[in-house]
Amino acid sequence: MTDPDFFMRLALRQAQQAADNGEVPVGAVLVRDGQVLAQSCNAPIGLHDPSAHAEMRALRAAAELVGNYRLPGCELYVTLEPCAMCAGAIMHARLARVVYAAADPKTGAAGSVIDLFGYPQLNHHTVVQGGVLADESSQLLRDFFAARRSAAKLRKLAG
Repeated sequence: MTDPDFFMRLALRQAQQAADNGEVPVGAVLVRDGQVLAQSCNAPIGLHDPSAHAEMRALRAAAELVGNYRLPGCELYVTLEPCAMCAGAIMHARLARVVYAAADPKTGAAGSVIDLFGYPQLNHHTVVQGGVLADESSQLLRDFFAARRSAAKLRKLAG
């Protein structure tokens, strides 16, 4: 088992990169045997791709690297609880574990809204751990959305 704080800090760096690019600040790091296979940040706006979530991009990069869409034994560290799309991809990739920082009360699919990982009928079961460096991730998200609301308010006043 790897050190969750270390890898989550790498994911937080990716999330900051997303914020710097005007994207919702979510970052992901995919690890196997303590080695980083892939790192990514959210990019649906810049890539014009609704599936370009940090998790999806990290899964794609790691699968390309190892030459297989299945990634058994891998762990994914992500700064925000995965949505249903990402949870499905995580299970299809056969990840051993997903560790997330902040819960997502609007679209979280690891227990906040729904728990796709909790269905015993599914043929693969990924271990889920939440709350690792949640305060740091939540603050980054709050700051990002506060800045966007402030900018929108200024545009409205100027317009």
